[in-house]
Amino acid sequence: IQESLAPALISRITDVVADEITAWQNRPVDEVCPILHIDALSVKVRDGGMVTNKSAHLVIGVDVDGIKNVLGIWLQDTEGSKFWLNVLTQLKNRGLRDALIVCCDGLTGLPEAINTVWEKALVQTCVTHLIRSSMKYVSHADRKKVAAALKPIYTAATESDALSALDELRADYGKNYPGLIASWE
Repeated sequence: IQESLAPALISRITDVVADEITAWQNRPVDEVCPILHIDALSVKVRDGGMVTNKSAHLVIGVDVDGIKNVLGIWLQDTEGSKFWLNVLTQLKNRGLRDALIVCCDGLTGLPEAINTVWEKALVQTCVTHLIRSSMKYVSHADRKKVAAALKPIYTAATESDALSALDELRADYGKNYPGLIASWE
């Protein structure tokens, strides 16, 4: 199939798609987004004949009707809070005046970047990211037991229940793994 496609045809298709992508990237967004999920993932990209790793920064918004929408994808060499500040500012300039809860990983400086753009947004660390980052303080031998002890915290029905479960975690593992406890506090 590749041999039968003329380079001029590929260029025309790419030009059409590129224009549509640019229009999609700059489209207006809803004024209020109750929940935003932001994260970056590493992807391999062919650039100038070489394959390199880049960070694809993704923003997924949950609108007032509960429908998830991809608000944008941005490629950058690495993930960083300064780049996120730029991304979030772009979203605000596209019309997103208020984000109520922003779920993200534990990237240093990210909560400050979020609150620079949306001062009153609640920043919530994604449970998966929180578990993953807190387990780096735990020996491999104890990981299954600690993971089981964490579950009552993040599945608690009330804040009081979560705090009680955190107290139990602190009593059982606080002496050996103070970094684990600090990450959950």
